[in-house]
Amino acid sequence: MKIDILTIFPAMFKGPLTESLIGKAVGKEIIKINITDVRSFSKDSHKKVDDKPFGGGGGMVMKPEPLYDAIKSAGVKKKNNSYKNPYAKPYVIYMSPQGKTLNHRIIKNLVKFKCLVIICGHYEGIDERIINYVDEEISIGDYVLTGGEIPAMVLVDGIARMLPGVVKEESSVKNDSFYNGLLDYPHYTRPAVFKGHKIPEILLSGDHKKIGEWRAKEAYKRTKERRPDLLKNRVKN
Repeated sequence: MKIDILTIFPAMFKGPLTESLIGKAVGKEIIKINITDVRSFSKDSHKKVDDKPFGGGGGMVMKPEPLYDAIKSAGVKKKNNSYKNPYAKPYVIYMSPQGKTLNHRIIKNLVKFKCLVIICGHYEGIDERIINYVDEEISIGDYVLTGGEIPAMVLVDGIARMLPGVVKEESSVKNDSFYNGLLDYPHYTRPAVFKGHKIPEILLSGDHKKIGEWRAKEAYKRTKERRPDLLKNRVKN
């Protein structure tokens, strides 16, 4: 998979996308991540990428011309759904608090694409006319951050760990929270007793069938206690 991230703060991505599992995935060429500086497409002598909003009001708006050229540089020619095989063509995402709230279902769908283009907004947002070239707007929650860079990192991290070969043990991914519509079961490691707290005896039994049943029961119990809304959605689906 190839991911192009369009931003005016490219240095923010050093570290989060070069370390840990993502850094290893890049090294193994499981995923390719390009960080594109939108300012490089500004024709202004000062590399300005924002301007005052029409109609007045506070804040600044990201100009359409640099963003349009940056999107085109990533290989985008038209709306993704206009292709016969959309999964083989660039899919443009705008990280926006007005978008759909990111969840596991969205990530599973995005993993199908060979190329993603992620736009990181800033200031009061991007010129609305750029939305004509966006396939999907995604939010990471009902709150506002200073820009779309951190949400983009969250999205890339969620997508990367779903790609084959990124996480060493595939079963680890399949047992994650939300993968099957439930939260994850409790995890324990050595020592068996920590400050008087013992691990459940079943985990020392060696009976993998019973351990599996216990984990399934605990996952359901935890979901019912902490996120009952997930169970309702599970029934609907």
